[in-house]
Amino acid sequence: MHKQVMDHGAGAGVPDDLISAVELMVRYVRQSATAGGLSIAASSVLGRLGREGAHRLTELARAEGVSQPNMTQLVTRLERDGLVRRTADASDGRGVLVEATDDGLALSRRRRAERMDALQELIGELTADEQQAVQVALPALARAVQHRQSPV
Repeated sequence: MHKQVMDHGAGAGVPDDLISAVELMVRYVRQSATAGGLSIAASSVLGRLGREGAHRLTELARAEGVSQPNMTQLVTRLERDGLVRRTADASDGRGVLVEATDDGLALSRRRRAERMDALQELIGELTADEQQAVQVALPALARAVQHRQSPV
């Protein structure tokens, strides 16, 4: 399938098989992370806290695209497992921040390493030209996503 995706011209728009390839790759890489037995949602929250630092529950829910009650339940489970903790928000005494614990950060790093290994294994199966194309295209797409998410 990767040959078929690579053969589409730049001006052809986004073909359905490219969307399918991205979805398949993301699913494969996500499912490759098994350390700690976390759900994809829990892993995503833990990863965000590790990358970005402490968040209010409302911010975390918005960033993850879930309701605040669902985020509260998820954070409660992560807290019970010793992966996150709630702390007082120094800037607002009424507010509560959620932050990853040392155990949570370590687990997040292990899961990230598992995902990196899975992606590296996939890339290793490509030809040299395809590997070069992936190493240019994926960071370019990531920059485009980051640009869209930047506050205006």
